[in-house]
Amino acid sequence: MDADYGARYRELFQRHWWWRARERVILDALCAHQPAAGWRDVLDVGCGDGLFFDELARLPGVRSVEGVEPAADLVSPDGPHRGRIHVAPFDASFEPGRRYSLIVMLDVLEHLPDPAASLRHALSLLEPDGVFLATVPAFMSLWTRHDDLNHHYTRYDKASFARLAAEAGLRLDDVRYFFHWTAVGKLATRLKEALVPGEPASPALPPAPLNRALYAASRLEQRLLGEVPVPFGSSLLAVGGRRRAATDDSLNGSSTAAR
Repeated sequence: MDADYGARYRELFQRHWWWRARERVILDALCAHQPAAGWRDVLDVGCGDGLFFDELARLPGVRSVEGVEPAADLVSPDGPHRGRIHVAPFDASFEPGRRYSLIVMLDVLEHLPDPAASLRHALSLLEPDGVFLATVPAFMSLWTRHDDLNHHYTRYDKASFARLAAEAGLRLDDVRYFFHWTAVGKLATRLKEALVPGEPASPALPPAPLNRALYAASRLEQRLLGEVPVPFGSSLLAVGGRRRAATDDSLNGSSTAAR
């Protein structure tokens, strides 16, 4: 992430309409996929300063929330959640000695040179019946200077994310686009950038009335179209879990056949 962007991330996360609306989409999805017994231990991969910890802690049944963040400059030494954030690379060397009922990677996979390895490692830390949730930017056709600013490697669509999931062993239970209306804006921005040279710039907080209006528009879209399989959007959400081993499937198939 760009250094200036990183320095302003807390304010953007807490006040910008896009982050506020994305949070509601994520929490709605977690509510829809909540296990019968509720959640237990939660890991936020790429958690930054733990800005999502408080909302995760409010989920039913949660007893602990912790995170891992490879970029030390995104973690405040005196932050309220510092004691629960592992500042370390998220690879095979990260072994916390426990498993989690929920692991989230919120706009993280697009930053990684080997997303399959990181996703595979996340699943190794997931309980057998645990839930994994990720959000990623959608469609390479919506690539703008904002992606350059964020040091993205790619943007995903359903097909490319399904290939990543298959490679890593992720079972997909729910994959859908959101922020449908912003896709049009992204296309317009891409066209403008093709015509007008310039450098990437950190996003700014809109004036309060506009910020509220854009948040309201995003929430209205989600309420109206949340269950509709709209084939486009500027973001993608995926929910799933560990895929059963082939041997388990074959044993289940054999027992079913025997019955």
